[in-house]
Amino acid sequence: MLLGFKTELKINNQQRTQLAKHCGVSRHAWNWGLGLTKQILDHNQANPDQKIKFPTAIDLHKWLVALVKPECPWYYECSKSSPQEALRALRTAWDRCFKKKAGAPRFKKKGKADHFTLEGAVKILGGNKIQVPKIGVLKTYEKLPQVATKSVSISRTADRWYISFRFEVVPTDLDKSVPVVGVDLGVKTLATLSTGEVFEGSKSYRRYEQKLSRLQFLCRHKQRGSSNWRKAQKKIARLHQKIANIRKDTLHKLTSYLAKNHSRIGIEDLNVSGMMANHRLAKAIADMSFFEFRRQLTYKCELYGSELVVVDRWFPSSKTCSNCGTKKETLLLSERVFECGHCGFTCNRDLNASINLCVAVS
Repeated sequence: MLLGFKTELKINNQQRTQLAKHCGVSRHAWNWGLGLTKQILDHNQANPDQKIKFPTAIDLHKWLVALVKPECPWYYECSKSSPQEALRALRTAWDRCFKKKAGAPRFKKKGKADHFTLEGAVKILGGNKIQVPKIGVLKTYEKLPQVATKSVSISRTADRWYISFRFEVVPTDLDKSVPVVGVDLGVKTLATLSTGEVFEGSKSYRRYEQKLSRLQFLCRHKQRGSSNWRKAQKKIARLHQKIANIRKDTLHKLTSYLAKNHSRIGIEDLNVSGMMANHRLAKAIADMSFFEFRRQLTYKCELYGSELVVVDRWFPSSKTCSNCGTKKETLLLSERVFECGHCGFTCNRDLNASINLCVAVS
């Protein structure tokens, strides 16, 4: 299976400028290709009898070389694979749009999700050094895995640069201490296991919400585009990154623990987008990041030889008594203790749900 590796780059000012140039070239190629493809779609819609063939990624790159590069000589300061990969990603985005899997691609703006992809002469030199085309040797803060890779993606978050690549790994079947476990996700606590273990969520956004609000309020009174405005934007971006890193760290530790120590894991198929429509709980649900939990657990179960079983979303795990199996008609969200009116069983609401999930996947 393919596994991704992402780490922060340790760069100087000259390399920082080169990375920013590559981001600019990639963004320019994407916006140029998007504008051209939209014109073709509009022409085909207005003239159904004289349709133009929708271009492939190769066609877009040929037109870019013939039409854009002679007028933009700064393209030659960067690697040729940067705009080429941007056009390839654009064609993939249009394919997903035509198949109704995603919306139409949008134009990119400088400073938002800056990234680019390089392929070709990519070589990990050993330790914390990696060689990439045109830019040269880049250093990282941690040791890199000694693997073969053909392409790398470099991105910027706040004022930090990161490099990522994929490589092939062989899944390992570890010895598990628990055969079956049910996991109930919640807002008050991130996860409650059927074994009785409770894992608290990081709630990083709630922890730094006031500080973030204060920084955003102070930024409102600064002139847009000024030096002080850029400094304030950098502080806000750093705090957003800190909040996201705390949340990711909590999720990685929990999903690794589940995949390494449990043979079969049962979770619910939660309708996260539908749950986010509840404006009273949307902030807390987003802070827990249920979708990211399931994404990480999916590939880690494959990596460590565990089995992930997703129970149907209509399975009444919270309303069913784990002792006698009687189902309640109604159960309010404020009722944190499950009380069975048939057998008199009393249990924590989340623990009762996780036990039902464990029984369902056994």
